[in-house]
Amino acid sequence: MAESAAFLRLRGFDGPFALALVTGTGLGPLGDRVEDPVALPYGEIPHFPASGVSGHAGRLVAGRLGGRRVLLFQGRAHPYEHGDAAVMRVPVGVVAALEAPPLLLTNAAGSLLPEAGPGRLALVTDHINLSGMNPLVGEPSDARFVPMADAYDPALRAALTAAAAARGLPLHEGVYAWFSGPSFETPAEIRMAKTLGADLVGMSTVPEVILARFFGLRVAALSLVTNYAAGFAAGPGAAIGAPDHDDTKRVAAQAAADVGRLVTALLSGGLLEALRR
Repeated sequence: MAESAAFLRLRGFDGPFALALVTGTGLGPLGDRVEDPVALPYGEIPHFPASGVSGHAGRLVAGRLGGRRVLLFQGRAHPYEHGDAAVMRVPVGVVAALEAPPLLLTNAAGSLLPEAGPGRLALVTDHINLSGMNPLVGEPSDARFVPMADAYDPALRAALTAAAAARGLPLHEGVYAWFSGPSFETPAEIRMAKTLGADLVGMSTVPEVILARFFGLRVAALSLVTNYAAGFAAGPGAAIGAPDHDDTKRVAAQAAADVGRLVTALLSGGLLEALRR
């Protein structure tokens, strides 16, 4: 992490930053809204993992958004690409090394909430790890025993809720279940997840939240609902969920403007001031 952070500081990625942001599938265009940007492909940054998923640009951008300086990751590397739950350890560690701003993770998710259909935003309140993986496996120090109560920072979640209200954006809430992917979940798996208390499902975010807490970062996660989960119907006569990656990218791109409005309101409304260390 130290080598990566030092490399980035020399190339204009110096803090302080008001917010660090990871964009999920289809949400990378948010980086195009950054003013006075400095950008580098992940492949040019020492020890950064490559992202090979369509809909993920694989660039790090620093600049101003909503009048505040931000560090924006256009796309992420997934455990299903690399076979490693800790694949995002260096990028998350770099956030901590660059003066540790709050970290907002975004993702495209399937919904198990009838009221939260495609195009809606949902704030993650907690998670269920159904992947069987953990990014801290192999960590030799006792720091690996990370407490996960209130992992999704209550103060940062409150700021996001206030930002959504200020822009008149409906913001649902729910528990996110992490499946390893890359295949979509089966209807039977979705019924299991629902029984366990899941409201949203996806293939990312949870390992980054665990890593963020390991590095002592405030972290929150925002899901953009792109589909109803496999076999799930929002009500009588409703279409049954049948996820497709092309549909995921299409719906995410259509609704990305709402994510941009929410993040801009968070940054421009002074809502992050209470989170200063």
